[in-house]
Amino acid sequence: PAMAHSKALLVLENFIGGKFVPCSSYIDSYNPSTGDVYCRVPDSGKEEVEAAVKAAKEAFPIWSSKSPLERSQILNKLADLIEHDLEAFAQAESKDQGKTITFARTVDIPRAVHNFRFFASSILHHVTECTEMPTMGCVHYTSRAPVGVAGLISPWNLPLYLLTWKIAPAIACGNTVVAKPSEMTSVTAWMMCKLLDKAGVPPGVVNVVFGTGAKAGEALVCHPAVPLISFTGSTLTAQRITEKSAPHCKRLSLELGGKNPAIVFDDADLGHCIPTTVRSSFANQGEICLCTSRIFVQRGIYSEFLKRFVEETKKWKTGNPSDPSINVGALISKEHLEKVRNYVKKAQAEGARVLCGEGVDPLALPPGNQKGYFMLPTVIAEVKDESCCMQEEIFGPVTCVVPFDTEEEVIRRANSVKYGLAATVWSSNVGRVHRVAHRLQSGLVWTNCWLVRDLNLPFGGMKASGIGREGAKDSYEFFTEVKTITIKH
Repeated sequence: PAMAHSKALLVLENFIGGKFVPCSSYIDSYNPSTGDVYCRVPDSGKEEVEAAVKAAKEAFPIWSSKSPLERSQILNKLADLIEHDLEAFAQAESKDQGKTITFARTVDIPRAVHNFRFFASSILHHVTECTEMPTMGCVHYTSRAPVGVAGLISPWNLPLYLLTWKIAPAIACGNTVVAKPSEMTSVTAWMMCKLLDKAGVPPGVVNVVFGTGAKAGEALVCHPAVPLISFTGSTLTAQRITEKSAPHCKRLSLELGGKNPAIVFDDADLGHCIPTTVRSSFANQGEICLCTSRIFVQRGIYSEFLKRFVEETKKWKTGNPSDPSINVGALISKEHLEKVRNYVKKAQAEGARVLCGEGVDPLALPPGNQKGYFMLPTVIAEVKDESCCMQEEIFGPVTCVVPFDTEEEVIRRANSVKYGLAATVWSSNVGRVHRVAHRLQSGLVWTNCWLVRDLNLPFGGMKASGIGREGAKDSYEFFTEVKTITIKH
């Protein structure tokens, strides 16, 4: 209703060719912790994407001809500016996404800053290859050039963190970009746009078009002048992107969902394993593609593990995200909360036991958050491997714990889902850790830790968890075209 849209609402604008441009229609964006509309996001479509691609194409010759060092200095300046405003960015991210202020302050925004610094540095250290063929009197070498306009589509769970993970390597390599953040979490992207000019990013190098996947995302994916798409999101959307981009032979990098196992052997250090596995299950409300949602525990320690795991989970406090003592904030939307709750109901209907959380423990919320999208961290036991709770990505604060007997059996069960993004192995036996890590179908395997990331290394998944890898060398390869040149002398 018109009444609800008082002057206090934040109204975002697209950022095209270095200027903020109003849009003809808007979408409501909700504050997940209160359930109120607090922001209006442009509902962009073909026209807006067209303007953004045009600006990006025009900016490409100048930006791509800058030296890596010049681009590096600009990226570092942008990192400094975001870091200077870290608190404002963290507050905005927490309010817009529902995540705790603590997580936004310590994870999201610092990582966004690091993304720019990391690629500002890595771009200076890439080398190309050269081989000789003395008998033919030939020398071969490779040269790499930016591809052109990069289409970047990022999700709502780690908004600025995952957007900058794409923008940084794309522009470091000399491409220009048209980015589309999630319509549910667009505020920090818009705030970043305000800093681009000050950082020395020329107009048109970074364009941000806000809107839905169905309209704005589709227009971007279908645009003939956007040769490359980097997408993070659901496997379903990725299938559509693949179909729509096939006629244009676009290069794709797709980072999709996960159904990540943690395997806890009976020689695991539980003092370290339990708090880390609680964190890997429930951090950011379980809304991270790398979260653990299937925990396999060797039978000898199963009952002790369960007891201690539930005790540790119950220490996590759910409530107002802006309260620094809170561990679990609000889920992204009413629909998403409903979806996650339904998984718990299905598990119960199948005879599984809900040990804590949803429907078992009372959820006490402060007065201002009664209409927010909150859910307690939930632990489910006695779930069958074929249950949808063990097969599908729930993407909420829900984890399933089941027993296993042998190494051989647990590897087979861990691999029996369509996804293959991340896995965690807990054991003090070094030989076993290596053996199991080699056999898991997973793009990333952490042993005796979780979410320890070196951006130098490849990131991405197997099977339905995606196509391609990103990281220092991998991003460089994705965001550049290679040319082999042969010289006969």
